Amino acid sequence: MLARLPVRKLLWTLSLPAMGGMLTMSLYNIVDTIFVGRGVGSIALTGVTIAFPVVMIQMALGFMVGIGASSVASISLGAGNMARAERTLGNAVTLSVLCGLLVTAAALPNTAALVRVFGASPAAIGPAREYLDVILLGSVFSLYPMAINNMARAEGAARVAMGNMILGAVLNIILDPIFIFALHMGVRGAAVATVISQAVTSVYVTRYFLSGRSTLRLLPANLRLDRAVSRQILSVGFPSLIRMSAASIVTLIVNRALATYGGDISIAAFGVVNRSMMFLSMPLMALSQGLQPILGFSYGAGRYDRALEVTKYTLWLSTVFSAAACLVLLVFTRPVVQVFTTDPALIAEGVRAGRLMFMAFFVVGFQIVGSTVFQSLGMVWQTLVTQTSRQILFLIPLLLVLPRFLGVDGVWLANPIADGISFFLVLFLIMPQLRELKRRHEAAINEVPHGVDAS
Repeated sequence: MLARLPVRKLLWTLSLPAMGGMLTMSLYNIVDTIFVGRGVGSIALTGVTIAFPVVMIQMALGFMVGIGASSVASISLGAGNMARAERTLGNAVTLSVLCGLLVTAAALPNTAALVRVFGASPAAIGPAREYLDVILLGSVFSLYPMAINNMARAEGAARVAMGNMILGAVLNIILDPIFIFALHMGVRGAAVATVISQAVTSVYVTRYFLSGRSTLRLLPANLRLDRAVSRQILSVGFPSLIRMSAASIVTLIVNRALATYGGDISIAAFGVVNRSMMFLSMPLMALSQGLQPILGFSYGAGRYDRALEVTKYTLWLSTVFSAAACLVLLVFTRPVVQVFTTDPALIAEGVRAGRLMFMAFFVVGFQIVGSTVFQSLGMVWQTLVTQTSRQILFLIPLLLVLPRFLGVDGVWLANPIADGISFFLVLFLIMPQLRELKRRHEAAINEVPHGVDAS
């Protein structure tokens, strides 16, 4: 399929299941936020928002292993090296489990200190700890399916990955009201429902790779870490870790700035708006995940024509979607916020925050896909720069400076300004790469012997 289907059809074939899966995966946090915000209260919602940087660290480690391994596996499959691709799968399993255990061991004994560092007020410390303690106990179940779902996509089984994500999201929706309301567990119940759902998805994706239906086989011998394969997985995936860890640090800085210049309502508003933006970013992430195996396989197989076509098409498509999503977010900000809460003060603050933060969302798609192009080609430093510059070079300094002059509005405005600057950086870096793919394609055509069909 990766070698034969027209690339535009192939992109949709891989992206649509990923899109459905990513949207449903984001429902883990969305559903928790809705049930907590509407059923437990604004302070509980503030507590969940305070705990979110740790959840983002879990996601960062899962994506580091998953995206790094899927890139290595796709290029290996394109080059016809099945043994290396299967070693990559086994190593991804081991690395994701080890990372999950590390997060639990490092963070669980320190939750009281963590929530204070993250800006929790005395009223929000209790709900934040209740949620975080359970989430940390289930770190392995959080990381593992994120990592291994990417391996299913790498072999072209996007529907399997989508089905796994939908399974987890639906189960979470069912379990949330049971644990929160029926069992009277409140915010802790939301975390329990999430961990159980993630554990089920871990079993599901493991059974797929053991069933004989997968292209890649999960073999016990490949669970032993191979130094070269593990190093390549981590080096290619490392920019994703930095980017999402930086997002965690950004959330920490935002929470502390809002605690200083706003208060618990402002922190809760950020939680609502941030989750809305993450939800609408999922289709863009799905396009990137659909692009990654096509581009990696095509590049590894020397099909530069297909690599160039799918890159340009995905960049265009993501820009169109971002512009449409930006318009919807700006027009329907109030209904979006009202999904999460009935508190009038929180709704008013959420609407103001959303309209300021959403202003430059129309460039986000180009940024996400642009960085994925470099990652798919195994270009480490370009990936590192494009995935981390928005958070580290631009957003963090803006968050430290603007609130001193603009108060809470400075926090909201830092996001669109950082988006605009990083868009131009990605544009500057990706244009030479597009020209290089075109040059390689033309060189390959010129090397075809006379009388041979160049198609």
